[in-house]
Amino acid sequence: MTPPMRAALLVLADGEVFEGEAFGADVAAATGEVVFNTVLTGYQEVITDPSYAGQIVAFTAAHIGNYGVTSLDDQARRPYCRGVVVRDVARRRSNWRAEGDLDDFLSRAGVPGITGIDTRRLTRHLRQGGALAGALGTADEATLLAAARAEPGTDGVDLVAGVSCAAPYVTGDGPRRVVAYDFGVKTTMLRHLGRLATVEVVPASTTADEVLARHPNGVFLSNGPGDPAAVEGAAENIAGLLGRVPVFGICLGHQLLATALGGQTYKLGFGHHGGNHPVRQVASGTVEITSQNHNYAVVEGTVEGTDVTHVNLNDGVIEGIACRDVPAFSVQYHPEAGPGPHDARYLFAEFEALMERGA
Repeated sequence: MTPPMRAALLVLADGEVFEGEAFGADVAAATGEVVFNTVLTGYQEVITDPSYAGQIVAFTAAHIGNYGVTSLDDQARRPYCRGVVVRDVARRRSNWRAEGDLDDFLSRAGVPGITGIDTRRLTRHLRQGGALAGALGTADEATLLAAARAEPGTDGVDLVAGVSCAAPYVTGDGPRRVVAYDFGVKTTMLRHLGRLATVEVVPASTTADEVLARHPNGVFLSNGPGDPAAVEGAAENIAGLLGRVPVFGICLGHQLLATALGGQTYKLGFGHHGGNHPVRQVASGTVEITSQNHNYAVVEGTVEGTDVTHVNLNDGVIEGIACRDVPAFSVQYHPEAGPGPHDARYLFAEFEALMERGA
């Protein structure tokens, strides 16, 4: 028998209120920066992506949870998002891979959710006003509004420190050696890298000298949450690797590579979160449909000694750079596509070729 629903609210810091019903963990008030994601499938991969640390994720797709959850789709050891907002959460799963329901999955992880929300109205509000702090839960409106307004958001906060691994570990069995910085790395990224190399995943605070002492064929800079300017020591460590070993960065890793090269970053109004962003390769003109999850981007014209390799066709954001004088490149989007299209998986082969040529 389905348990009775509990009344709940989502309240934004600007006073906007959305009524719904609670599911997942029973929490009176959970706060975070509210962002929306436009994927049609892959909700479990989104929820377990460490890049959502500090955020409440609203899904624009109407039905979420209909195919359940499976441990095979987890992108990290646990969800790092602060809450989940949906129009309609499925009460019955239907998929041969399913090991459980989304409701139970969130409950075990301590993540609250709210269903019955008009996510179209919420998305329009966030698109017009930008990402906002919010609070969701079963508390009264005044309590939730106070909590939302007290939420510091992601600007200037080192969220990577809370998601990076505590100690190095090894995965994959490919023929080369890669050191992967864990700024919030996803499991699917490591699966792709593991076909190319034996991958040693290291904490975000690992120094350049400690990386080079491992004699890698290449260094990978992973995705991760929040403000690249707040990740302590990362840009300096990356700068110490450039020209000494091939480097490949994705998402936050792209922003940190640009920062290490002297570039600047800025916060987007409502970020890029979805699986259908068109990106044009500058050299060939080919258009890729890409998976994206980021709130910050690189300021055009600030990264000297590089060429822009990819551009977002929706808003012109820089989606890729390549260094002219050292073996290093990066992309803002997610070529591993967990979830999302596979158009950009060739970039792992490009990293392999870069390692073959060496530094």
